Amino acid sequence: MEASAPDEKTATSLLDSRNLIAKSADMWHRGSAWILGPLMIGLIAVIFATASNYANKLNTILFNSFFIAPLLIVPLGFVLLTYVSRRFFAGAQGSGIPQTIAAINETGETKTSHLLSLRILIGKILLTLGGLTVGASIGREGPTVQVGASIMHMFYGRGPFQGADQRRILLMAGGAAGIAAAFNTPLAGIMFAIEELSKHHVFNANSSSLVTVIVSGLISLALLGNYTYFGSSGANLEWDSGMSTILICGIAGGLAGGAFSRMLIAVSFDTTSRLSAFIAQRPLVFAAFCGLGVAILGLATDHLVFGTGYQPTQAMLEDSGSLPWYFGVAKLLATLLSSMSGITGGVFAPSLAVGAGIGDNLASVLPTSYAPHSAIVLLTMAAYLAGVTRAPVTAFIIMMEMTDSHHMLLPLMAVAVIASAASKLVSPLPLYHALSVKFRPPR
Repeated sequence: MEASAPDEKTATSLLDSRNLIAKSADMWHRGSAWILGPLMIGLIAVIFATASNYANKLNTILFNSFFIAPLLIVPLGFVLLTYVSRRFFAGAQGSGIPQTIAAINETGETKTSHLLSLRILIGKILLTLGGLTVGASIGREGPTVQVGASIMHMFYGRGPFQGADQRRILLMAGGAAGIAAAFNTPLAGIMFAIEELSKHHVFNANSSSLVTVIVSGLISLALLGNYTYFGSSGANLEWDSGMSTILICGIAGGLAGGAFSRMLIAVSFDTTSRLSAFIAQRPLVFAAFCGLGVAILGLATDHLVFGTGYQPTQAMLEDSGSLPWYFGVAKLLATLLSSMSGITGGVFAPSLAVGAGIGDNLASVLPTSYAPHSAIVLLTMAAYLAGVTRAPVTAFIIMMEMTDSHHMLLPLMAVAVIASAASKLVSPLPLYHALSVKFRPPR
């Protein structure tokens, strides 16, 4: 008995050492995921945003070189981008939000890389920048969601991050951080995860998820400064005529957003028409036709529909410029053609431009006593975004944070809810969740 005492002490000491090592490893894995992950998301989002600005400037230089430049560059660019994405970066096409939703909804525990990986991350960034360079009507915000989710997916399967539930937590946090860093809207990032990414699952907004959004946002803040995406809007709304304005903007924006979603879903899932057969057999030729359509729309609008549409949108919010009456419709068609073509790129930023164009149309026909021009534009932007995404809370919070319009909280909230309901009448299926079906992991 006396001889066994040292053996028991040794065994206990060895067990304590193993427990300490296990706890240390667990803390390391958690710390690297919830600190290093959002640091990477924030840094890459800033690089992505800066590179996108240069891509837009390069596009301007190319298209101003000679008049018919878009007719050559856009179709050829669409063909090249479609080929590269299909050949080398399968899974990086489109917005990136449907792919993230598909990965979150996957029930298996095996770590897969066909939707979220380092390869997808690199392809997503390069192809989006290429699309902006050649004049596609796309944005970088949706792609940043897939980039953020890809970064957090790298930590899955390590240490405590095992099982489908842990994967969902990582991916939702990464997607939320992507939106927060892309728009510099941390609250909208959390709401986006709750409203869009976790539609079929419960999003646990715990301290780890919040840290991911906060840290990625702080990186953006440290490198780009404290800014709002569209500056500060002084738009205001008087309540005596405000309710009718909210109703008109909500219905118009919601129906237009629903129509866009309905058309994109129809093209994506149509399997019986001649068009679907043509797309399946000649994807590069179809991409060229889509590019040609975007180029023609760009020439008709003096290049306004190319890229994100940030500058004309800001001009309308600030009442500092006038645009053709057909800008909103042209931007909608250019965005639809860009999305249909199969190239990489999101619809968030272009949707805001479309909403601004429709709002400009409404402001021109509504009596001046109803509301100021900038208020109508702001409300219609929120309405159209809510109509496209069917995420009303995310839409009004994004608009509030991007324009520093906290005083417009209730009107923005009301118009987004009305728009979401109007959109559902036109397009019963939410856009991103409908498109996510195409990216279900192979069984």
